[in-house]
Amino acid sequence: MSELQRSLLEEIREKFEPIRGIFDTPLKRKRVLEIESESNTDIHFWNDRKKSSALLKEKKNIEDGILSCESLLKKFEDILVAIEFGEEGDEQSIKEADTGVEELAKEVQSLETRRLLSGETDKNSAIVTINAGAGGTEACDWAMMIMRMILRFADRKGFKAEVVDELEGDGAGIKNATITIDGEYVYGLLKSENGVHRLVRISPYDSNARRHTSFCSVFVSPVIDDDINVELKESDLKIDTYRAGGAGGQHVNRTDSAVRMTHLPTGIVVQSQQQRSQIQNRETCIKLLKAKLYELELNKRQAESKAIEDAKMENAFGSQIRSYVLHPYKLVKDVRTLAQSSDPSVVLDGDIEEFCVEYLRQHAAGQFIGKGGGSDELDS
Repeated sequence: MSELQRSLLEEIREKFEPIRGIFDTPLKRKRVLEIESESNTDIHFWNDRKKSSALLKEKKNIEDGILSCESLLKKFEDILVAIEFGEEGDEQSIKEADTGVEELAKEVQSLETRRLLSGETDKNSAIVTINAGAGGTEACDWAMMIMRMILRFADRKGFKAEVVDELEGDGAGIKNATITIDGEYVYGLLKSENGVHRLVRISPYDSNARRHTSFCSVFVSPVIDDDINVELKESDLKIDTYRAGGAGGQHVNRTDSAVRMTHLPTGIVVQSQQQRSQIQNRETCIKLLKAKLYELELNKRQAESKAIEDAKMENAFGSQIRSYVLHPYKLVKDVRTLAQSSDPSVVLDGDIEEFCVEYLRQHAAGQFIGKGGGSDELDS
């Protein structure tokens, strides 16, 4: 086994111990037993659906964390055994140890990321709204690229994504779109994308091949599950139906299946036209509206609401959270965390987890290295 691999193994050990302490403690094992005891002995336990659901969810989360730690610990011990055999001359054991160290490093990184996802709604699915900013056709094309990046990220992670509303641009791309993404920890990971994204490139729509700067805003909200109560009165809703636009066959063109829902007290408007029936689009609108109302309430109550609002700046110069430069050099740089990549094509193909995790690390520490909303080396 190489010295590099030994060094990596020691680094893994240093990272794993504090993580293990968070997920696998006697206190948490005791909590699992308490919940099991209550569910078995309390005759009214299953009558209170909200309470029982919350407790069972808590129990599952604790057990998942403990199982993950036990699995990593076993793999770590297996690697140590393989190293011992390797030092005695068993070449196959050396190969197994090398492979095991690489796999273990990825799993420890995954567990460390999960430790950072400790917010009330971090484990929830998410609703992503994308809006083209300053830049005309260029911005609409950029908005389409950002939508593809997020959809590719969802695909890489095994999440289920669906575009529930989309307005095409006049010449290319999209003016805006709304996506629902279902899966565990979707919101926790994607909240790092909340803000303005800036693109610098040679425009494919400019016959003079000049450099253009475009902007696109991304807003991410958690999907609200049954454990969180969001009051929605029928009297507060204005519901309009209309014919869905775009290609979609006879059904789309002949029936008023699309739904637009306005929450009168707040003025929040949501709409859905992707489903084939009005009932399905109405249910989607309810889900979108609950998410936006919950986010609005969080912004009023939580101390971190200012950070969220600061991210939602003007969709133009000086407001970006991240810059994607394709010309005259290639660079993706997050101006809040200073995380960067020299391969924009990979990032735009959905490989954004490094940016997400670095955001979580610095957010957990309570301070970002960069100030956000600034400019990078190329300011045009």
